Amino acid sequence: MLALAAAVEANSEHPLAKAIVAEAKRRNLPTLQAADFEALPGRGAHARVNGKSVIIGGPLLLSEDKVTVPPEVEKLTTAWASEGKTVLSVVAEGRLLGAFAVEDEIRPESHEAIAELHQLGIRVAMITGDSKTVADSVAHRIGIDEVAAEVLPADKASAVKRFQSGGKKVAMVGDGVNDAPALATADVGIAIGAGTDVAIESAGIVLVRSDPRDVVGAIELSRATYRKMIQNLVWATAYNLVAIPVAAGLFVRWGLDLPMSVGAVAMSLSTIIVAANAQLLRRLKLQRAAL
Repeated sequence: MLALAAAVEANSEHPLAKAIVAEAKRRNLPTLQAADFEALPGRGAHARVNGKSVIIGGPLLLSEDKVTVPPEVEKLTTAWASEGKTVLSVVAEGRLLGAFAVEDEIRPESHEAIAELHQLGIRVAMITGDSKTVADSVAHRIGIDEVAAEVLPADKASAVKRFQSGGKKVAMVGDGVNDAPALATADVGIAIGAGTDVAIESAGIVLVRSDPRDVVGAIELSRATYRKMIQNLVWATAYNLVAIPVAAGLFVRWGLDLPMSVGAVAMSLSTIIVAANAQLLRRLKLQRAAL
């Protein structure tokens, strides 16, 4: 069963598919060749292995194809799902061969990234095609505020629009082909650098590393840059409100008459101060040490 599943998933870019292929290699299972691979968005994948039609996917796939599930298998898969695991079934020629559970490994960086986002006053939401049980389990463990579960790839953009209701600003982080519409819909699209070209082209920001903490760094940099813009604007406005009347000679009657050379130096000084203030952005530390 696992060998057949690995043959089908060998052509998939999904993280769970890669885990299945890796497990088959770890067990030294024979490598089978698959043909006519087809990704079934939100359901699973299909291919022909040794001339047989093999499908691997979740509960939605079984219900749509009306596959008979023995009571003992259904009892076990229900228990797995209640533990927050993703249950995948392997069907060959319309017959259920078996099922197994996989679980996303939560990266240690995720805890730190979400904690820092909360410190910045930002709510964190997760959009996933996984079951609500799995999504809620992950959200509870790492502190995610809102969850949109069992979302088909075509509906991710609609989920972003739902989060935008009430005038909220939404930044979407993604790396897959299915994330491209959502990245384009969000107020700010942030693509993981190791993601697909479509996702990168749809985003406004591209992160070089596949580290969720860099999302925090991007937000901190944008906020710091905006603060510098406001500081420099206030300084330049206040400076010129004083300097321009002086240069126009409005204060000559009171004995304040600056030579042209002094005026030129004064205007240059304004530019130097603004440029020096902008250079202070270099002190902002964005890089996080690898965990």
